[in-house]
Amino acid sequence: MSRPGNTTRITNSLDAQGTDSTEVRSAHGQPRPSGLETARMPSAAERTRTLVQGTCSAVLLIPGLEAAGPHQLMPDSRHIGPDGEVFLVFPAGSPAVRAATHAQDDGLTAVLEVTDVAPVSVPHRIRGRARVTGRLTREPGRADPGRTVLRLEAGEAWVDDLWGTEGVEPEEFVAAEPDPLAEHEAELLQHLHAAHGAEVRSLRALLGERSDASATAGTTARTAAVPVALDRFGLRVRFTGVTCFDARFDFPEPVRDIRELRRAMHTLFDAAAR
Repeated sequence: MSRPGNTTRITNSLDAQGTDSTEVRSAHGQPRPSGLETARMPSAAERTRTLVQGTCSAVLLIPGLEAAGPHQLMPDSRHIGPDGEVFLVFPAGSPAVRAATHAQDDGLTAVLEVTDVAPVSVPHRIRGRARVTGRLTREPGRADPGRTVLRLEAGEAWVDDLWGTEGVEPEEFVAAEPDPLAEHEAELLQHLHAAHGAEVRSLRALLGERSDASATAGTTARTAAVPVALDRFGLRVRFTGVTCFDARFDFPEPVRDIRELRRAMHTLFDAAAR
């Protein structure tokens, strides 16, 4: 199983308010953090757990089933057990179930690949991918009629996302918790984009020299600001136009729920309006 390519650094800047604007990109053109914002960020294990436990699309990669259509290897649902095992529900006659049944005595090595797509329209919309490698077995007696549950015992994992590419040890994956905003992130970003576009654009005032440089070049009017990612530590906005770059806006304190998020967003917008 191959991994995506390395990132390429173009330029970056960090202003006095702790806002990191970056043009570091993956091999596929996705803006990446410059490495200056890592003091407050989710761990690789937390990011992987958030993606696997969320609603992102997923496919189960099994050696010998390369000819199967991707739709045949996409679980109907998934959830994570108390020991970090990933339970995957498939139609009883699917290729994945047949392969796991045939190899039941010896187990079967498989990889769950999760793809995270931004819930708003933005260039480079794929925000990241996570993979969990492990031993795949059939889990008896847990499924509805016509369905079969497969159990993936989590082994090595890695995540390749807006923060960068990192490996995750099995014990780290088991111990990690998903981000508390993950369940609501899609609707929150869509709401910010649709109802608070002016406020999101105003955050450009916090970029310091980067904002002044764009204004000098006459590009401000042609630059859009799209909220592209949200977690308990802050908001990431993608500025698009003549250039495309991400800026990360940290909250004063990590938030634990929607109520605290509202206060944190008001603090950001108030700072931009000064």
